Amino acid sequence: MPTAVAAVLGAFARLGLTSFGGPIAHLGFFRDEFVTRRRWETDRGYAELVALCQFLPGPASSQVGFAIGLRRAGLLGALAAFIAFTLPSALIMVIAAASIDLVAGPVAGGAIDGLKVVAVAVVAQAVWGMSRTLAPDRPRASIAIAAAVIVLGSTSVGGSLGGAAGGVAQVAVIVLGAAAGVLWLGAGDGTAEEGESGSADGPPASGRRGRRLGIVSIALFALLLIGTPLLAAVTGPGPLALFDAFYRSGALVFGGGHVVLPLLQTAVVDTGWVDGDAFLAGYGAAQALPGPLFAFAAYLGALSTVGPGGVAGAAIALAGIFLPGFLLLLAALPVWSRVRRHPGAAAAVRGASAAVVGILAAALYDPVFTTAVTRVDQFALALVGFGLLVVWRCPPWIVVLGGALVGALAGVAGNAASGMMGS
Repeated sequence: MPTAVAAVLGAFARLGLTSFGGPIAHLGFFRDEFVTRRRWETDRGYAELVALCQFLPGPASSQVGFAIGLRRAGLLGALAAFIAFTLPSALIMVIAAASIDLVAGPVAGGAIDGLKVVAVAVVAQAVWGMSRTLAPDRPRASIAIAAAVIVLGSTSVGGSLGGAAGGVAQVAVIVLGAAAGVLWLGAGDGTAEEGESGSADGPPASGRRGRRLGIVSIALFALLLIGTPLLAAVTGPGPLALFDAFYRSGALVFGGGHVVLPLLQTAVVDTGWVDGDAFLAGYGAAQALPGPLFAFAAYLGALSTVGPGGVAGAAIALAGIFLPGFLLLLAALPVWSRVRRHPGAAAAVRGASAAVVGILAAALYDPVFTTAVTRVDQFALALVGFGLLVVWRCPPWIVVLGGALVGALAGVAGNAASGMMGS
């Protein structure tokens, strides 16, 4: 195995085991690992990736990880990043499909609560660090604040940041941020400085090879999106129908994470493939796991009455839900590599990057804070986690495990207290 691929595999394997808290928290973990620690990316290059992936359908955090692996070690690196980041949670979800009752009880519930609180600290650390680099002056700070206000305002329409309106608002504020950058920040120094975006301009993301790969990717994306439903209608319920259901879910969702849940419910619960109670139990388990929330597809594929079920069904569901987002990313990267060189593109990128900070700040409040912190002790735990990350610079995995342990102990104590009151 090439050294660069092995490095990508090792880095993402650790993240796949320790990145709790959902897609927004994953962006914080990625920044800490690849911008701060390993210096594979700069803040500007990383923000460019986040902005680009927010534009595209699919799991945004997994797309960012895929792109980092691609930049570092080509297609093998991208595949290594995806497998290493996704496999741990996918395997656990397959096991959970065979033993749903294991996710119930006060210990599991308390651990889930603790992990949600830790996610507050992780996202707060990401907002703090990125704001100092990407919104350090009045114009960019103003763009970030405006972006946060717009995204939070969308909650009155969509119900929460995880809804469809939240996903549309995220794309809209990035576009507006880029436009504000062109109008307000000026062309600046033109293109990004040499090396400012890591190896974004290296193969296979750019050049003739990258353009060919992009054309093949977008053609394959369209072919699968149009052709698979037709073939599934001919072949009837089976592996192809299972793949089609998850492929369409992955292809039609913007923002990733929680946004895909209504689509998955329509695809597998409303059709009778998966029991509704089992669906909700698996969703609860997915909240407590590291890695991408889209790994929930492995659980559903394993339980589905359509298709082979078990490990094979999980593999089909995973391939279906992740593939469209990755194909679109491969198609978009060569175009982005050229566009970012245009005069004024640097200003647009700075504006869009500031908007990304605003999106993260909005997500820090809703859904991360509002769903995780409902009591004083939870707020105290979030403050402690933030202090450990920012002031004491503790590794995130230590803070994550500590939060889960504190939450589990709180669950046991609460259950004991309820028992005493009941007696």
